[in-house]
Order: sequence, then structure tokens, then C-alpha cells
Amino acid sequence: MSINGKGAELPARPHALQMENREKLRLTGVSDVSGFDENLIVLSTDMGELSVRGEGLHIDKIDLDAGLLELRGRICELCYEETAAAASLWKKIFG
Repeated sequence: MSINGKGAELPARPHALQMENREKLRLTGVSDVSGFDENLIVLSTDMGELSVRGEGLHIDKIDLDAGLLELRGRICELCYEETAAAASLWKKIFG
């Protein structure tokens, strides 16, 4: 999150997914691409790390300043990884 001139934190960018026929995926709220190949794309989003698994995956469009990423291929799985802070909170609650 960014800090504005008055010292207050700005809200995270909206994060959304739009998938079409498991072949096209458009994402907003993307801040970084950690790694990619034709079977796995790992993204950092404002909602946590997102792994996209599939076949023949490739990135059609990327604009990290705007937080936009579009990819194409056969999409088989979308998986969010919990951040360490969120994971430790759940551990405190559930032991």
C-alpha cells in the first residue's frame, strides 16, 4: 500500500478476475509477476500471491502500473497463497 502526503495509507487497488471459457483470463490488482512458464504463472496481487496453472499459458498484456494482466491458454487451476501474517492469525485462532 502507498502512503499519501498526509501520512494516511491509501486503499489497495481493486482485485478482480474475469475468465472466458477457461481460455482467457483478465486480472486487475496485479503488482508483480514472480515467475511464469507455459504451465504456471505466479502473480503478486493486492489479495495475496496467485498461482495460475494450465497448459500453453502465455501473457497477452501486462501493465503493472495499472495493475492489469491478461493471459491466454488452457486454465486448469487458480490458487491463492495466504500471507505469513494471515496464516499466523489462523494458527493463533485454531491452534
